[in-house]
Amino acid sequence: MTKSLCVFLLCLAAVPLLGQTPSAQYQVGAIMKVSLHHDTSGAANAHVPQYDVSVKVADTMYVVLYTQPSGSTGVQFAAGLQKLVLVGTDTITFNDVLGRSTVVPILQRQALPSQPVIDWSKAPSQYFSMKLQNLSDKLNLTPEQQTKIRPSLSQEAGEAGQVMGNPVLSKEDQFNRVEKIVQSSDKKLRPFLSPDQWNTLQAMRQDQKLELKTLTENERNNAPPK
Repeated sequence: MTKSLCVFLLCLAAVPLLGQTPSAQYQVGAIMKVSLHHDTSGAANAHVPQYDVSVKVADTMYVVLYTQPSGSTGVQFAAGLQKLVLVGTDTITFNDVLGRSTVVPILQRQALPSQPVIDWSKAPSQYFSMKLQNLSDKLNLTPEQQTKIRPSLSQEAGEAGQVMGNPVLSKEDQFNRVEKIVQSSDKKLRPFLSPDQWNTLQAMRQDQKLELKTLTENERNNAPPK
């Protein structure tokens, strides 16, 4: 199983696992924390809002300086979101769902302990627990809702494990099959979600489709010539 496939699945489940940086390709980064930036004197800039944004990419935590454009809001609520990022030597480029790019300077970087890639042949339950936790956090699920969706998530984890452990399938086939598994699982969850929760879930899936498209293109571009 390739790291790229792990990235997509864990993006659906929780925190993605990727290779080392800097990289010439976009990767999935998780926004872990957002705080108001203070200059060396300890004062915040009242005229141009700036934020220290902590972004986890693979085994590295980056702190970047984000200057909020005039008239825009919302970055202070971005913790927990996942974005496509391009890590450079001194900057990180963010891409939104519309393909617009924002380049921000890196203030700090810290290497994190390596996290092992999940062995799906032995631990599909890991996917299940991470997916359940992620949906519970993002959709604010009640304990009753968590209980009702458990069977569907358990089935999804088992089916995803079979796809990921299949050496016969090409990378693109694995991506496509996993996407269909998740779509089928989502339909089973819908009766147990409120309209607002369902809309939030669909917005999450739109972001993930863009990330899947990019990962698939990267796999195709990097494939050895036949």
